[in-house]
Amino acid sequence: MKSIWSAWSKNQLDRLFSSILLTFCLVIILIVGTIVYELVSRSALAILHFGFHFLTGQVWDPVHQVFGALPFIYGTVVSSVIGVILASIVGIATAILLTQYGSWRWLDLISILVELLAAIPSVVYGLWGIFILAPWLRQSVEPILNRGLGFLPLFQGQGYGVGMLAAGIILAVMILPTITAVVRDVMQAVPNELKDGALALGATKQEMVSLAILPQAKRGILGAIMLALGRALGETMAVTMVIGNRPQIAASLFAPGYSMASVIANEFTEATSKLYESSLYEIGLVLFLLTVVFYSLARLLVWRIRLQMRVNA
Repeated sequence: MKSIWSAWSKNQLDRLFSSILLTFCLVIILIVGTIVYELVSRSALAILHFGFHFLTGQVWDPVHQVFGALPFIYGTVVSSVIGVILASIVGIATAILLTQYGSWRWLDLISILVELLAAIPSVVYGLWGIFILAPWLRQSVEPILNRGLGFLPLFQGQGYGVGMLAAGIILAVMILPTITAVVRDVMQAVPNELKDGALALGATKQEMVSLAILPQAKRGILGAIMLALGRALGETMAVTMVIGNRPQIAASLFAPGYSMASVIANEFTEATSKLYESSLYEIGLVLFLLTVVFYSLARLLVWRIRLQMRVNA
């Protein structure tokens, strides 16, 4: 009788524990659902008033109640793409160094510093961007780019230090740990047989990386890049401090711009009308949808590469 009671008690405890875990999971679903509901409901006025023109309009005039989000979408996408390109180059190279050159004595220090970048507050990056990065770009980098590549629209015009280029560099530093960590995990998942086989056939370490590892890890690398892009799209404080905060569309990377997250942070407390406030909510909705799309694609690619590695193993 005692053993039956003990077994029944264990089953009840298991059910209780499962119920508690399920409750926590439902809380997460509820939070996400609430965020989506609030964004959609509070942006309904702007959606009905402007329609699709909200996404294509270039005028942001709170005085005359005219709101177009295209400059903010443009600034967000361009600065994020710049950041992803720069971070991908450095991050992939760092991941190759950390996984394939394990005998180098400074690897532990490099790994710690890369992880430390993820722990630095966004506002600290912004201060670094204002006082260190922006003057350096204005005095050294942008004049050199203008003289050497000024025939391209991307590098024309006056360099201010703050602008799209500065925002892209800040984002590159901030998302570097994400790309490095994911790419390192993907490269470590490549079967050792492929690496050993390439070396046994006489390939150098560089050839082994380019011919054996990178082709196998390409989907995972793409997933890491898209995952980092999803984070870069929503970055607020550091970008706000260095992007220039001017709602315009300019081909030059030297020109100031504006991002979706920045305009929400800067102007939400100044929204004096229902339409103004609803327009800011719609920008938040667009930003949320972009982030969800890129994050979902990234997770799908990373999942596929890990599944493929397990099958090959």
